[in-house]
Amino acid sequence: MKQRQFLQALMGLFLLPLAGTAAAQEFPIPNKPIRIVVGFPAGGGTDLQARLVAQQLSQILAVPVVVENKPGAGTMLAAVEVQKAPADGHTLLYTPSSTLAQLPHTLSVVKYDTFKDFTPVSLGALGPLVLVVHNSIPAKNVGELVAHAKANPGQINYVSQGVGTSAHMYGEIFAKKAGIDMVHVPYKGANDVSKDFIAGRVHLQFASSSGAVALARSGQVRMLAVVAPKRSPLFPDLPTMGEQGVSGVDIESWVGYFGPAGMAPKTVAKLNDAIGQALRTPKVREDYRQGGAEAKPSTPAEFAAIVRGTYDQWAQTLQRIGFQKQQ
Repeated sequence: MKQRQFLQALMGLFLLPLAGTAAAQEFPIPNKPIRIVVGFPAGGGTDLQARLVAQQLSQILAVPVVVENKPGAGTMLAAVEVQKAPADGHTLLYTPSSTLAQLPHTLSVVKYDTFKDFTPVSLGALGPLVLVVHNSIPAKNVGELVAHAKANPGQINYVSQGVGTSAHMYGEIFAKKAGIDMVHVPYKGANDVSKDFIAGRVHLQFASSSGAVALARSGQVRMLAVVAPKRSPLFPDLPTMGEQGVSGVDIESWVGYFGPAGMAPKTVAKLNDAIGQALRTPKVREDYRQGGAEAKPSTPAEFAAIVRGTYDQWAQTLQRIGFQKQQ
């Protein structure tokens, strides 16, 4: 027995320096790539934003930084990928507010906890959702759209990238607040949405700011309103839904960086500083703006407060319209 205890103590003394070395290992780990996981296919607005920042981060942190696209399930696949990753700072999630602030209220299949499973690192961008309509709908503003919908009940459809997503929820809220009957058409991918929307097979969409800019360039789609408490500097001439008589469609949209739960404060601070440097780069700011987004860094604490506020807003809004979680 004494010999066994001696050997255990000796092994403990042997492992102690190794454990201390691992615990003290500084971020970033040399030669280990940082992954930024994005829940959309390559080429979309969120993906392009992540790639612009990744290029800057690789220079700032002196390690490779790669963007990994993991589309599907309304960005939930990407979230789960990061949720399960080591908390060493080398795996980040870049995702819109819907992933962690809205989907937990709209879908019963969400497998993560917003506040227990993730570490807020930094806000990345602000960009309101935009109400866009196809040119086949004779409406130049929200009031005319409501009048047209009331005159043609059930004849207007609105599109989303899946049940429970922001575009779906805003369509539900808009229909209830305006007292109109619209048909929801969920899609599985953004590319199919864009093709059918431009072709006129679907009529209305609450699109991301970057998506709205791309759609408007086609000449087949018009922007009618922004979904935000106040006008956006990205679209200063575009009134809000509230300004046009429809209240309750005003939760601000953002995109931000998260890591897995349990990240070391020093790692979070270093990542936050590097992301802030990248987002303040003139080229990144200009490229974001051209794509319909505003580069917007923050401290981790500021971002955590934003996440909590948006999460609570969605809970209250969906409760007011009596929305039940979907499968």
